[in-house]
Amino acid sequence: MKKLLVSTTAVTLSVMIATTAGAQEKTVTYMSWTPVSQTVDKMIKATESAFPGVKIKAKISEQNDLDLQSRANAGNLPDLIGLNVSSTQKYREKLAPAQKCAESVWGADWQSKFYPIGIKEARHGNPKGDENFYALPVETQTVNLWYTVPVLKELGLEPPKTYDELKALAKVARAAGDAPMMIGAADGWINALVYMQIIHNIAPGLTEQAEVGQVPWTDDRFVEAMRVWKRMFDDGIFQDGALGLSHYPGAAEAVESARVATFPMGSWWQQQAASPNPTPLSADLAGYAPFKFPDVTGKGAPEDLLGGIDIMIGISKSADYDAACKVLTDWIGGHGAQVMINNLDDLPAFVGLRPEKFGTKRQEEIWDKFTKEWLPAVKHSHLISLPAVYQALQDALGAVATGDKPPEAGMEMVQQAYVSSKH
Repeated sequence: MKKLLVSTTAVTLSVMIATTAGAQEKTVTYMSWTPVSQTVDKMIKATESAFPGVKIKAKISEQNDLDLQSRANAGNLPDLIGLNVSSTQKYREKLAPAQKCAESVWGADWQSKFYPIGIKEARHGNPKGDENFYALPVETQTVNLWYTVPVLKELGLEPPKTYDELKALAKVARAAGDAPMMIGAADGWINALVYMQIIHNIAPGLTEQAEVGQVPWTDDRFVEAMRVWKRMFDDGIFQDGALGLSHYPGAAEAVESARVATFPMGSWWQQQAASPNPTPLSADLAGYAPFKFPDVTGKGAPEDLLGGIDIMIGISKSADYDAACKVLTDWIGGHGAQVMINNLDDLPAFVGLRPEKFGTKRQEEIWDKFTKEWLPAVKHSHLISLPAVYQALQDALGAVATGDKPPEAGMEMVQQAYVSSKH
């Protein structure tokens, strides 16, 4: 998902393609919120070294659609645009199909170079019969839970596999003065990711059915997932004061500085190991390990995790297509992409990319778990592609958690947003 370690530095990205003396100079512009500027700076150096005559400068800023929308209204979109699944559809008419670019670099079977969930999500929301790729996936992720290895060891516990085990862990952790599950529930996006894991356990694929109107958001299974969400607060699974804490930086800092048993993140938590001054727990991921969300039904949790695209990049119709394609594909599966992955920014969308070195064998095993076991098996998205519905879900989760609304009323909020979005 969405990860929030973004830079607020505003720079502008220009790519200058120069050939022989006297040749026409070409410029490509780019806007995005990720990777962070420090990582992009390294990507730029790698791409420039690999392609003599290419000069790159980057603009990385907060994920703010207003600037992009104003540029679209003025007919002044950048040539390369960082997008998520929903915003790709929003700007679809201004984007050039990217499959020609992909095929020119990776051949006719280029789709096989990407993880399946990336290919699936890249066209999510296309009009019926439209098979174009209006953006190509660059980074992907899974959503899951993590535990702090020394804390669980001291408590004499294993990562919980069922809700009863999670509840028992919370009791033991609280008795020891530890946070059972550290969450910054003031941030709606992380609440939505937890809810999505709950509903995936109850009814895999149900959210995708609801997005196309096959089932209402008030379906009993959605309501039951909302009840489980409320129960996690009532049973003391989340730490006290969770609703008043942000997930970034609040909960993230607490995870590294306090005694925390478990916490909801995703594959992107690996990037803590690449920070300039990692904590003893984060260094080479020495103190953390990922695990799947526990079974809340008593019938067994699904084998697959949720996941999907973190960022895609699209080529605007006004761009010099060949020049933009060169940079885009290098950042997906070339020299620039390798630097990005070396920095553990997130999981690649391109199969086979892996960091050139790991601090420990254990860190490598965690990477392989994500990229060889979990990500290839992802079938369903961790996000809702309809912005109004996604926001309504976040609002409903907050209202249910505080007790302002019962679970049924919370899901009615989501259903009303869905109906309104279709008119």
